[in-house]
This record gives sequence, structure tokens and C-alpha cells, in this order.
Amino acid sequence: MAQKPKVDPHVGRLGYLQALVTEFQETQSQDAKEQVLANLANFAYDPSNYEYLRQLQVLDLFLDSLSEENETLVEFAIGGLCNLCPDRANKEHILHAGGVPLIINCLSSPNEETVLSAITTLMHLSPPGRSFLPELTATPVVQCMLRFSLSASARLRNLAQIFLEDFCSPRQVAEARSRQAHSALGIPLPRSVAPQQR
Repeated sequence: MAQKPKVDPHVGRLGYLQALVTEFQETQSQDAKEQVLANLANFAYDPSNYEYLRQLQVLDLFLDSLSEENETLVEFAIGGLCNLCPDRANKEHILHAGGVPLIINCLSSPNEETVLSAITTLMHLSPPGRSFLPELTATPVVQCMLRFSLSASARLRNLAQIFLEDFCSPRQVAEARSRQAHSALGIPLPRSVAPQQR
């Protein structure tokens, strides 16, 4: 178990967050990295921390962690981004930093929590009814949501259905359905989630 960062209790929230970022960057322990990233993702839930997290470049740390082979780091990183992206400045940073393809890649994770956070993040990045970024509702993403909408997991099934209904046009869904019949998508369902038979 990683030790808590050595922080003077009088340095405040920014100092504590800085100590977490420094520990993440300096530690060689995967367990410590996981614990620190989980803590940062939890801090990302509180809007009063947004400015500090931007100042410390935690959004970039989360984005960089989406490419890790360690599924736990990816889970915490996408969870942190999911917590941060309702804020306009954070959303713009994620979009301008090229985060969308990294988030879309999380849809192929075998970890259901990672997939749920990725879908929610995509929803936060796209206003309902129209997409200002075509890649958010590109055919492969819509095909993936169609597959998830058949999942045995109620959380995954319901979230995918909301994405299809609120963020995709009927034309996009129809096109994805027609193409899906002719292609192997290559995005497996998350672990412990099997397609539901109708």
C-alpha cells in the first residue's frame, strides 16, 4: 500500500494536489500510481478543485494515462476525465488536446467501469441533438453503442440507449445498423457482460 504523500497540513488543497501529482510522476510502484490516480480522480469530482487540477495539468496526466497497459490506471484516468468534463474549460481542454480518440479507444476496454465512464465522457463532450465533433458519433462509435444496447448489464445497456437516442440522429443509427450487418466491429463487450438475446 502506498504511503500518503508527505504534505504539510498547512499548504492547503493546491499543495496536497501538487504532492499527489509529484508522487505519481516519481514513483515506480504501480500500486502507488493506481492509488494516486484514484485520489486525483476523486478530487476531480469537486468543481472547487477544477482550477487547481488545470493548473497542475492533471487533465493531461489523465489523458496520457488512457494509453497505459495497466487497466486500473485507464479506469481511474477515464473516471477522472468523466468527472472533469462537465466544466466548459475542462471540456475544451480535452477536445483541443486530442482526447476524443483516446476516449473512444476506452470503449474497447474489457473493464465495464472504464466503458461506462468513456460513454458518459463522450456524452458530456457532445451537446444533445447535435454533434459539433463528428468523431463523437462516427459510425464505429454508433455501432459500438448498438452492441452495448444489447448488453446483459442494465447499466451499460441503458447508457448506450441514452447515447443512441439523445446524441445520434435516426439516420446515423440506421446507417450504423446497416453497416454493422456487413462488418466485424472488433470492439468486444466488457468482461462479465454478455450480449442479451431478444
